[in-house]
Amino acid sequence: MRVGRPSRRARTLLMTLGVLAVLLMVFTMFAGFWTDWLWYRSVDYSSVFTTTLWTKIGLFFVFGLLMALAVGFNVWLAHRMRPPLSAMSMEQQNLDRYRMSIAPYKKWLLLGITALLGLIAGASASGQWRTWLMWVNGVPFGQKDPQFKLDVAFYAFDLPWYRFLLGFGFAATVLSLIAAALTHYLYGGLRVTSPGARATAAATGHLSVLLGVFVTLKAVAYWLDRYGLAVKSSDFKATDNWTGLRYVDANAYLPAKTILFCIAVICALLFFATLWRRTWQLPVIGFGLMVLSAILIGGLYPAIVQKFQVQPNEQAKEAPYVEKNLKATREAYGIDDAQVDDYPGTSQTKDKTKLRDRVSETASIRIMDPNIVSPTFQQLQQIRNYYAFPTNLDVDRYPDPKTGAEQDTVIGLREINLNGIPKRNWINDHFRYTHGYGAVAAKGTSADDGRPVFTESDLPSKGDLGTYEQRVYYGERTTTYSIVGGPQKEIDYSDDSGEKTTSYQGDSGVNLANPINRAAYAAAFSEPQILYSGAIGEGSRILYNRTPKERVEAVAPWLTIDGDAYPAVVDGRIQWIVDAYTTSNGYPYASRTTLGDTTADSLTATNDNRAVVAQENRVNYIRNSVKATVDAYDGKVKLYQWDSQDPVLKTWMKAFPGTVEPKSEISGALMDHLRYPQDLFKVQRELLTRYHVKDATTFLSGSEVWQVPDDPTNKTGDAVPPYYQSMKMPDQKEQAFSLTTTFTPNGRDNLSAFMAVDAEAGSEGYGKIRVLKLPTSTTAAGPKQVQSQFNSEQDIAESIRLLRGGDSEVEYGNLLAVPLDGGLLYVEPVYVRGGGLKYPLLRKVLVTYGGQTAFEDTLEQALDKVFGTEGTATEPPEGENEGSDEGGGTTEPPASDNPTVQEALDDAQEAFEAGQEALQKNDWEGYGQAQKDLEEALRRAEQAQPGGGGGGSGASDGSPGPEPSPGG
Repeated sequence: MRVGRPSRRARTLLMTLGVLAVLLMVFTMFAGFWTDWLWYRSVDYSSVFTTTLWTKIGLFFVFGLLMALAVGFNVWLAHRMRPPLSAMSMEQQNLDRYRMSIAPYKKWLLLGITALLGLIAGASASGQWRTWLMWVNGVPFGQKDPQFKLDVAFYAFDLPWYRFLLGFGFAATVLSLIAAALTHYLYGGLRVTSPGARATAAATGHLSVLLGVFVTLKAVAYWLDRYGLAVKSSDFKATDNWTGLRYVDANAYLPAKTILFCIAVICALLFFATLWRRTWQLPVIGFGLMVLSAILIGGLYPAIVQKFQVQPNEQAKEAPYVEKNLKATREAYGIDDAQVDDYPGTSQTKDKTKLRDRVSETASIRIMDPNIVSPTFQQLQQIRNYYAFPTNLDVDRYPDPKTGAEQDTVIGLREINLNGIPKRNWINDHFRYTHGYGAVAAKGTSADDGRPVFTESDLPSKGDLGTYEQRVYYGERTTTYSIVGGPQKEIDYSDDSGEKTTSYQGDSGVNLANPINRAAYAAAFSEPQILYSGAIGEGSRILYNRTPKERVEAVAPWLTIDGDAYPAVVDGRIQWIVDAYTTSNGYPYASRTTLGDTTADSLTATNDNRAVVAQENRVNYIRNSVKATVDAYDGKVKLYQWDSQDPVLKTWMKAFPGTVEPKSEISGALMDHLRYPQDLFKVQRELLTRYHVKDATTFLSGSEVWQVPDDPTNKTGDAVPPYYQSMKMPDQKEQAFSLTTTFTPNGRDNLSAFMAVDAEAGSEGYGKIRVLKLPTSTTAAGPKQVQSQFNSEQDIAESIRLLRGGDSEVEYGNLLAVPLDGGLLYVEPVYVRGGGLKYPLLRKVLVTYGGQTAFEDTLEQALDKVFGTEGTATEPPEGENEGSDEGGGTTEPPASDNPTVQEALDDAQEAFEAGQEALQKNDWEGYGQAQKDLEEALRRAEQAQPGGGGGGSGASDGSPGPEPSPGG
């Protein structure tokens, strides 16, 4: 049976399908480009898109064309230099059939090969757009390296580009050499098995020139390697990420590279000389000499110097180079001005009453842990299942409306939670449930019966934050696209009267009224319904790239973004504040660090919204040069120049003019909420574990190496996170919003140092790093030892066992450390989750100081017990005492001659005992009723007192207050 050819109709159908497939592929590629352009235009950063695009295109075509021309020219030249057919040997005549087979296609074959190599080279070059822009726009650092006396900009901006050019030159030369050799062999210029001359004179000259170019490039490589020693990574006894010259580099590798450079130049000249001498003898001898020299001079000689000169007296030999590394590393990471002071580690005051009173002056101790109370916010303020709070809340400062004083505040946004939508479908997910609603905030230093004292709550949110746009279209949990502003109404929020609807009025997003835009997004998002859905009409806009980190990364791809964006209510808007860094890997002599490893801690290991910054990014220079904001309603991104002296930022501002606004544009309201970034602090504290010392001898001995302790309240085994808190260091006159951490000696658990940085932007001391260094002879407890001490004391262990009764779980909050009179005061809130409740409540506070430990219901009670005396704090204003610091008191009410007062106090005592009994049984409902009875009895007692006016609960007058919330 003979199979016939396809019919004309079938061929037409196949051709049509092929054309359609190609058109679909082309349109998909166009859709990606077009949607990117529309998005950048919608956020007013189209210049970033065009600059990046044209830079990539330019590099692609320039280097792609250079590669294609280099290889194509050498193939053409080899073909033109072919010997006449009559001069070919039998070996070459046997290749005749191959020559004949490619002869009709040789032009197309040449074009195809060169085009393919050009495409590969161009694609590789386009990925170097950052390197090109930094080289073209590089700004001097104004600092010179200690070895070659060149500006740091040479290593940060110039050397990477030169290395790329060198690598491209090697690739083009090697490919040209291979292509030319194959062509010469195919057309008789080279012989392998035939007797006589192995190569024609033309082939010899051609290939010799290419080899001469290769060796010339090798000479250039040797010369650049001299400067590369200043930024070369190497393992060193003192540090695993050493950068810069050591003794063996300066005295062996550096002269070796110079000698090898000279030998390579001579060897290259010998190769070029074959154009006249027509012999390989001298070039081969020269090339062999170069290889032998590379082994002996570049490898063996430095090893001998290291073995016999350095190792016998390493400290003396390496000390001058270590000092250069110390200086450069401290400058590169911004820790050169860190103030390291000796700190006794033990209390210097014997008067316990003075110490007790000094606590409130030293710190406003935060007992609301933002990393614990998110479920409490969720249960008490979620309101609807389609709202959610982040796993870890944020700490900010807001003024107390009564006193005007700044107070630490735990804050989170009520963001949209698509998993909580009653019925999931495409319309509900992308058209109706589009945004969250409102901020929720609570005092950081207070609690109310274990719950947060909310300063902003309910739906719509109301409280101390005033009037502001509450809709949250952009947030950390908002990871999908929404289509808003069209015929389909959105769910706004719900109250007692039912659901409220709204339609987006902002100018964010991309307009979908244009059918081309709809088709492009349908292709880009692989969602055909976008093309034909009736829910999309006039005014419809698509919102995407909605997390603050995504938006800032997109508009400033040259920045490294901090892992934790945080919200703030500023000038009637919710603004996401994002810290961004400029980094470099080319700061001479500065040791390198991997940001992903350095910034990881116990929170990044368990947090769903706190990303690890730039996981594999290795740097040896970092600055917090940009503060960025993202409006939660319209997604508008603003970049502000924070470090006006940073040359890396100046370079990028030249490359992308108009994208970064000057620092003077930051409003006062926004400045109040800017803070020192956590990731930068974590990088700096990691470097300070070694680089707090300034002399080479101590650094090399390793006797002063510290480590960041593991988080004792978390079982992940990761580093303890830094904590924001308002406190003052010994040399400060008043409290400042600070970011703090502790250090322990390497391999030990006792405390070696305490570190704090003034985190309040706009303040005179912002960014000032202070380190309190404890004597090595002291045995001050570190975080792990403090936690072990808490867990090992019999009374505390028994109390915790009772709290864990039934199905209850005990959760330890942040272990805060505060320097106090030469010693360290540790405070740790303890939360209980159980008894039918799905969220943690603050139930106890652990405090230790000077070897004394307390585990009490309130912070004030715990401090009283630790210091053996009560504080002399005044009675709080009416209505503010419940759950405040002053809530601590005695365990029994005082007697009174007034029978009405005495009756009320007896009732209070009875309610107190009932509450304690209910607490031991985990009867939270009974416990809550007992607290209400107690409050009522204390109120009656106060009203019955002469002059009593019923102002506040009895927790402020020394009567029992078993569960008022502690505060700072």
